[in-house]
Amino acid sequence: MPDKAKYKPSFTYSIMIILIVIMIIAIGLFVFEATIQIMMFAALLAVIPLIARLGYTFKEVEESAYQSMLTALQPGMIILTVGILIGSWMASGTVPSIIYYGIQTISPNLFLVIALVLCSIVSMATGASWATIGTAGVAMMGVGQSLGIPIGMTGGAVVSGAFFGDKMSPLSDSTNLSAAIVGVKLMDHIKHMLWTTGPAYIISAIIFTVLGFIYSGSSVDAEQVNILMNYLSENFKFGFIPLLPALIVIILLVMRRPPVSSIFIGALAGGAVALFYQKELTFSAILDVFYKGYTDSSGIELVDTLLQQGGLTSMFPLLALYLFALGLGGILYEYGILEAILSEIVTYIKRASQVVVLSMVTSYFLLFIGGSYSFSGVMTGTLMKPLFEKYNIPPENLSRLMEDTSTQATPLVPWTAAGLFTSAALGISPLVYLPFSFLALITPLFTLFYGITGLAMNYKATTKKNKLAHSRH
Repeated sequence: MPDKAKYKPSFTYSIMIILIVIMIIAIGLFVFEATIQIMMFAALLAVIPLIARLGYTFKEVEESAYQSMLTALQPGMIILTVGILIGSWMASGTVPSIIYYGIQTISPNLFLVIALVLCSIVSMATGASWATIGTAGVAMMGVGQSLGIPIGMTGGAVVSGAFFGDKMSPLSDSTNLSAAIVGVKLMDHIKHMLWTTGPAYIISAIIFTVLGFIYSGSSVDAEQVNILMNYLSENFKFGFIPLLPALIVIILLVMRRPPVSSIFIGALAGGAVALFYQKELTFSAILDVFYKGYTDSSGIELVDTLLQQGGLTSMFPLLALYLFALGLGGILYEYGILEAILSEIVTYIKRASQVVVLSMVTSYFLLFIGGSYSFSGVMTGTLMKPLFEKYNIPPENLSRLMEDTSTQATPLVPWTAAGLFTSAALGISPLVYLPFSFLALITPLFTLFYGITGLAMNYKATTKKNKLAHSRH
């Protein structure tokens, strides 16, 4: 029996599939108030027969989804391990110690900008935004809430700092990936990002400083803070030992040890501190904390809100959503749905500035569809690189653009791995900290400005053709 004929999707058919995906998810979320996990899974299942109509078997389409899901293995392991670490560090007194000392030493007026800078330093030193959010970020959320800082603002400062450090660190996976995809030297890529990320970071720091003076203590209850401080001092031992697990993780990450191993060693160190230094916990109780998180109830709302977090099981819903998003994105790419849409749009490109705008839109779109920077970055770099070459745009502009858009936006999209992880670690929805993630919101404006004007684009050996293209604005 001859093989069934296979067809490339048309532009119209591809748009129809994308609209169906959007409708399924939107109706489920806003009409039936369903969880994002079940609606993403429903969208994935709905797309399979639509792709099969192009001449593929159901088995072929399903296997493509599974193959794409395999890319979730490493980030999925990080997500689960950080869940263990958060619970462990609650029991060990690591996070309670940082909250206690933070309340005592940090000025409420300067807290937001301090959180921004602290997370920037940790992330730059380790090259790991997730580890920064899951450690320093969790602690800063506790301190901020105790000081009466609106929780969304603290989340925005943590996210901005963590992803700034991640972008600027030569140790970062996303930074190395962006440079490699486009084919530019790593340090050239990092230096070129300073043109967009640098001023955006300065503006963000100024805004956080102003907000700190406006909102510090606006909702703080002095009595509740005193209750919190008394509870922490009575139930946890402070000093250098509870801070050791955090120091161990930072050292391991700076030494470029694998993230999963480094984070798990930090969790084990936290378990050891909880077992031998803190409360009288049994080994079985520590393992229970690793699995379910720290659940010791004080009966005090503020205390329980800050401390009852973490555990392996707390990350299961995030991992499920990440798998479904990757499976859906993989199918849409593998069978040419995204390419069909992009190919049609490219026919309208006439000059270099339009290439930059299209690349920004493509980067965001692929992030929304694919659910991860690894997907968006690879696809954007691969699809757009020929256009950048055609219009003589230096390649470091493409790698910078990918980071200014996709890398920065990953924690802001609820179904991406970074969005899911950040939301779980900080205990708030991405929609809460999104308005205050100033770095991610401001940086693309500089990207767009430079793309339209041609400034800071490294046109050192610009050809006459390229000059002419930019002179037509």
